[in-house]
Amino acid sequence: MLELVLATNNLNKLREIQAQLQVHGITILSAEEAGVPSSFDVEETGKTFVENAILKAKAFAAEAKRATVADDSGLMVTALDGQPGVHSKRWIPGSDEDRNDYLLEQLKSKSDRSAQFVTVLALYLPNSDQVHTFEGTVEGTIAEKAAGTEGFGYDPVFIPTGYKQTFAELGVEVKNTLSHRYRAVQKLKTFLESWQQ
Repeated sequence: MLELVLATNNLNKLREIQAQLQVHGITILSAEEAGVPSSFDVEETGKTFVENAILKAKAFAAEAKRATVADDSGLMVTALDGQPGVHSKRWIPGSDEDRNDYLLEQLKSKSDRSAQFVTVLALYLPNSDQVHTFEGTVEGTIAEKAAGTEGFGYDPVFIPTGYKQTFAELGVEVKNTLSHRYRAVQKLKTFLESWQQ
């Protein structure tokens, strides 16, 4: 039985990944269950999602003394030259709602509202010092105004391609079948299943 630690203190991310990553013979532990203090944090100094995910995976693995999966995700808006990107969570100080309001304000005069969500998952195996990364993306557009109550982050303003509603309106069940994180998790899951055989 392999125990994998999810390197996050974000309960929304934890629930999302735990729900999607059901692999026979693998137990997914929260950082807290692995003995990592809830106050433990990693400064995201990487310039890419890959760099930040690896940074977090290695730091949490050193604390938990176990194989670790970390994620770095963000929203890349075409008209804003890919911003907020790796700074999505800390683009401006304040709440998710503040960041959504700020984003909508930045796009007021822009005709191109295309964007993509990106997730990179890094699996770090401390015993062999191996790192494996898995990327998922979902294309879409930024809504004219925030809508919906489910999800977190930029979910109330992101409309995935092929839909007319935001992730926050579509709800967690639908989001979890098409999101960037879901796509990255499926790649990780395939790797773990072949690895377990």
